[in-house]
Amino acid sequence: MLLRLPGVYRPQHDTQLLADVLAAEPLGPHSRVLDLCAGTGALSVCAAAAGADRVTAVDVSRRAAISIRLNALVGGHRIRVIHGDLIEKVREERFDVVVSNPPYVPALADAVPDRGPARAWDAGKNGRALLDRICCQAPDVLVAGGVLLLAQSSLSGVEKTLTMLEEQNMRVDIAATAEIPFGPVLVERRGMLERRGLIEVGQTREEIVVIRAVK
Repeated sequence: MLLRLPGVYRPQHDTQLLADVLAAEPLGPHSRVLDLCAGTGALSVCAAAAGADRVTAVDVSRRAAISIRLNALVGGHRIRVIHGDLIEKVREERFDVVVSNPPYVPALADAVPDRGPARAWDAGKNGRALLDRICCQAPDVLVAGGVLLLAQSSLSGVEKTLTMLEEQNMRVDIAATAEIPFGPVLVERRGMLERRGLIEVGQTREEIVVIRAVK
């Protein structure tokens, strides 16, 4: 059970799917893992529990940063926590694995919230406000042969993610998928998503995808 302050994203199906893929990576004492948009630090804890003793968790939310520190302390894990925007504060470092479960829900507007609960899921009209930036930035902090593990919804353009990473000379494949019922946010936005043609009329489930890209 992970601790979280109010407003911090609660780990759900996508987090577990990504954690399962991360657990299959050959992490060891010298593995350097970067968790972007870390939330409660669930994936950082997973990496540390799998044997990586050089884990860095980054989140733009101060409440998330506090939650990660609490969960690292409770679990007895050594996790470096950075309050910041994606790779901004680790540009000069290199990692063996970058893992991220960013906000990816299509929203009413392109402006990304800078506070409030919706900050944890709203990602612009096409759901790609964070995905596009991660595709461009993550390869810069990976070692040769390093791995990016990225979760997203099929509503947010999986093919675009694959194409962007391939353009960064990454070897890309789909590591895992799961079909899950719409959560409260997508249920509320179903009409908007139907009007935009992002879902079929009456659709009630979405596909979550974990992309694995090797530098």
